[in-house]
Formats: sequence, structure tokens, C-alpha cells
Amino acid sequence: MTFCSESVRLVGGDSRCAGTLELKHQGDWRPVGDYYWTLKAAAAACRELDCGSAVSVEQREESSSRSVWDIWSDCVQSGSVLRECAKPGSSYSILALTCSDSVRLVNGKSLCSGRLEVKSHHSNQSWSSVCEADFDQQDAEVVCRELGCGALSVLQGALYGDVEAPMWNKEFQCGGTESALLDCRSSGSERNTCSPGKAVGLTCSEPVKLVGGDDRCAGTLELKHQGDWRPVGDDNFNSDWTLKAAAAACRELDCGFAVSLGWREESSDRSVWWIRSDCFQSGSALRECATLGSSKYILDLTCSDLLLQPNISGSSSVDGVSEAQQRGFHVLRGSTFTISCSIQPQYPGGSFQLNFTSSTSALNYTQPAVSHSAHFLFPAAEPAHQGSYSCVYHVYVFSHDFSSESRLISLTVADLRPFIIRAIVLPLILLSANIGLYFYYKPTRGQRPGRREKAEPDYYNLGVPAAEGGRSSGSRVAPPRSSSHIQMDL
Repeated sequence: MTFCSESVRLVGGDSRCAGTLELKHQGDWRPVGDYYWTLKAAAAACRELDCGSAVSVEQREESSSRSVWDIWSDCVQSGSVLRECAKPGSSYSILALTCSDSVRLVNGKSLCSGRLEVKSHHSNQSWSSVCEADFDQQDAEVVCRELGCGALSVLQGALYGDVEAPMWNKEFQCGGTESALLDCRSSGSERNTCSPGKAVGLTCSEPVKLVGGDDRCAGTLELKHQGDWRPVGDDNFNSDWTLKAAAAACRELDCGFAVSLGWREESSDRSVWWIRSDCFQSGSALRECATLGSSKYILDLTCSDLLLQPNISGSSSVDGVSEAQQRGFHVLRGSTFTISCSIQPQYPGGSFQLNFTSSTSALNYTQPAVSHSAHFLFPAAEPAHQGSYSCVYHVYVFSHDFSSESRLISLTVADLRPFIIRAIVLPLILLSANIGLYFYYKPTRGQRPGRREKAEPDYYNLGVPAAEGGRSSGSRVAPPRSSSHIQMDL
């Protein structure tokens, strides 16, 4: 089957979007020679052919050299069309591509993520987005399989940008085992509306793994191609792979950072993936930087994420009461506090390093792990202890040193001495003032009362007459009355 798009086509494949890549020049169709094309370069060719996402790229060996177009993948990836990148040449190796025929993912971070677009087999219609209401997880699993990606990771509407019409107007009803989305049944009725922001976006996992090691993060690096897992190889030991390149692979595998990489030599050549390390160090996925080849040198990689993340907690003890905190905690100056490090049982032994940082200093303390934990005791909290703490677990396994760091917790040291001094001194001052006032007024109590003080008690006896004919010996003599008092009596 042959499909022409101006001067570019794919021939000899099972569909119009698969086969040997050919380019027309001066009326002569020639194949494109394989010059380290990656899946990322193939994706640019698929777009130019108005096909879907790139699924695979491979080299086909010819029995003899033939005239080809030499097209370097760097030129294609830069945005130029194929013809602008072509030079005449000859080669034994011919480039073959497979693009998805009727589905693609756009605006994603890799070929395995993006907003879903669909194109019908039966007409040359434009690509259409799919409404979230017409799509479910089983449908998404079929798309991931059709694109040669791994298992479904995320299915979410409007994940990769909003889109206007056109929209696919039928509901997909996949069983989940179909090889292509358009092989699925669909609803008979058409839908003409879809709410804004409800176009289907999905992310499939990248088909990458490490095998044959002691953990999922150590072993031979393998990629999946059309259902077949193949190792990553190179044509010699002097590969351009570095620990920096290996670190990008470890991140994609969700395995922390790279600890070591090495090449082992097998007895004979085998089918491998050649991966340009400069490609995926720039941010592309491993699979997008791969081209099919053969080699007896196989890549072995060890990443750091053999370990779980340790836990860290703090506790302070005041009057025998201990309080543990998870994010941060406060202690009183002079009190005892403890930072505890622990990790779930994985490997025996190891040690914990407690790291302390503040605005003025950085310190660390080390203890062996006993029952997978360590406790760092500080007998008297001081302002110098205030800062951030983290636990780092170290262990030597599989002939390598591994480490894993906890999250940070913060410590604040509270000084209550000024408040205590204030609470003691203020009552003493008030007490001293009261005592002073007491002794100041105490001598006045023994003095004879003044005129006003003496008249006041007798005022209540004004209505009591004195004995006729003279004063009784026991009676009190009233003082002379004022004029007002006299007028009241009158």
C-alpha cells in the first residue's frame, strides 16, 4: 500500500502510515537511509505525512548498497521538512517507520501523553478531539496499546489544554483488548455538543524497565518495541553514556539518581536499542531517543532508589511529658529534646546521619542503625540548636553505597526566662510598695484625733440632754455648736 503526501510517502507497510520512508526528487523516488533516526525524528515525519503518533523506527538491511536520501534526524527535529534535510547518498541500511494510523496525542510532554485526537479511516476529515463523556478507562487502555506505550497512568479531561470544535461525535465502547481505537464499537447516535474544557487528555507510562538486578532500580536497561522488550546497547565500550545521562534514565524510571553504569559484552550480536544520550538529556523520553540496531555490548544501570525514604520526628520532654511532632516542634531553652530517625526494614545494618542547618552553621551527627532506627539526644536546648534537621540513611548493599534522605523538620527554641523574671520581679515590687505604705501610715494611728474627728462621735449624742443642775461626773461635755447646728435646734 502506498500513500503520497506531496513528495513523501511510506511504502510496503500494513497501512498508509507504515513502511519504508521514501522521498521524491526530480521525479525519482528513493528510500531514506538510516542515519541514527530516533522516534522523536520519526514523529516529525509522521506529522508531515498527516499520520498519528510515531510508534516505531527501525533499520532494514539490504543485500547491496543502493541510492538513498541521507537525512539526519537532528535536521528533522529542528522543524525543517524532510526535503530540506535530504542529501543524495548510498547505504545498505534503509529506514522504516510505523506511525499510528488514526489516533495521536498532542501537546503532551512525550509521545505517550497529550490530548487525544482521532481521524476516521473512511474520509479525509480533519483530526477531532474526543469528549470526556464519550471515553472511559478501557478506551484509554486501547489507545496506549495502539501507540506502543505502556499502561495507562492518567485519564483526565482538559489535562493538555482546552480545544474548540471539531469534536468526535460518537461514544467509544471498547472492551479493552482491541489493538486499535477504531476497532472498538461506538454508539449509533451522534453527539453534537461537548462542554468546554472536557476534551480527553491521557498519559500512558513509558515502556522502560531495568531487569536482572537485585531490585527494580538495578539491572539491564530495556525498552519495549511492538510488544518485544529489547536491551539498550552500543557498538563499543566507549559510549557517550555518562552518569549524567544515566541520571535522566533513573528519573524516568522513578528511581532517584544514578549510582553506576557499565557495559557488559555478550558472546554475539543481538537486537538492541541504540539511544542517543544527548537526546534524552535534553528532556525527551528514552523511547523517543531510541533507534533499533544490533550489538553485543549491553548497558547495565544501577539507580539509587533501592531505599525507601526514612522517617524523622522530634520530641521534647518537660516534667516527664514527651510530645512528638512531624513537621516541626518547639522546645524550651534548657530542656531535653530528641531527634529520631527510622526506616522500614529492607536491609540489615546501615547508619543514620543527622544533618543540621541554620543561618549560621551546618553540622552532622552519625549513629549506627539499631533495629532500623537511631535517636539523637540533646540534653539542653539552646538557641544554637534552632534550625532544620533531616535524616540520611546509609547502607552498603549489592557492592554499592546507597543513601536516602528524609524530609526536613524545623526546631524552634523558646526562651521563657524573661517572662519568668517579669513574673517574679513585678509581684516583689508591688509587695515592697505595699509594705512602704503600711509603715508610712502606721505612726498616725496613735495621735489624738483632730477637731473634726472628735466632733463626729458626739454628733450622734446631740439629742441626749445633760443632767439638770449640773454635769454628771461621767457625762461628756459637747463642744460649742456652730451657728448652723444652733439654727437646726431652734
